[in-house]
Amino acid sequence: MKRVCAAKRISPFFLLLFTLFFRCLAFSQTGSSNIPLQVSCNKTTSLVFPQIIKSIDRGSKDLLVQKVSGAENILQIKGAKKNFTETSLTVVTADGKLYVFIVRYATDPSCLNLQVDSSVSVFEKVAGAKRTIYGVRDHNYEMVLRLIGLFIEKGILYYQLELENLSNISYDIDMLRFYIKDNRQSRRTASQELDLTPLFVYGDRGMVGSQSKQIMVVALAKFTIPDKKHFYIQVMEKNGGRHLHLKISNREILGAKIIQAIN
Repeated sequence: MKRVCAAKRISPFFLLLFTLFFRCLAFSQTGSSNIPLQVSCNKTTSLVFPQIIKSIDRGSKDLLVQKVSGAENILQIKGAKKNFTETSLTVVTADGKLYVFIVRYATDPSCLNLQVDSSVSVFEKVAGAKRTIYGVRDHNYEMVLRLIGLFIEKGILYYQLELENLSNISYDIDMLRFYIKDNRQSRRTASQELDLTPLFVYGDRGMVGSQSKQIMVVALAKFTIPDKKHFYIQVMEKNGGRHLHLKISNREILGAKIIQAIN
């Protein structure tokens, strides 16, 4: 009986699967994922990539996308309708990098011209920075929210947040809220709260698994807090009661580190 080499028994179909698998693995190691992006229906958002765009995949038909003629590293995006459901956009460039954007509708997007590589590198740098702030924390039923770093660059404040789940039950994030509020509220006066809209939120905004923790980076236009007020960051649990609040003063904000100083 003739022996058949194992390699000869591998069909072309399985060879194709292996090839695609290793290509995807290579992309995932060299690209960036979960990049936040805001778009609207009446304004065009432009993404500028360092290399020519090779392929584009829309998460839904609610996104309208096109490459700029004569500048194939620029992608223009608009919403096909108002208030569309959060979706994704995947772009592969000529150097083999894969970028995954989490796209949300915004009536007035905070940024209409995004240099992709520079923006991503700033968020990644802040997310990986060593802890510089201690004592700004809140906890509720084995969930802990901490402000562990605060950085500034080009008029943007980057809040480095850590969410830790010490329980055996996963934590589903329902809402992130950022607002300025009076320190003390008189019963005779209406509540004075000013909501702030983040420019971007970097990191997983969906869930914190059991016995795990994750880092989020929130970018806000620079500001300081008026007298007798504080800045609050609120994280709400979906279908639960483990809500968390951070109270941040001017002292922390004025102590923001320059991003270039990150080791």
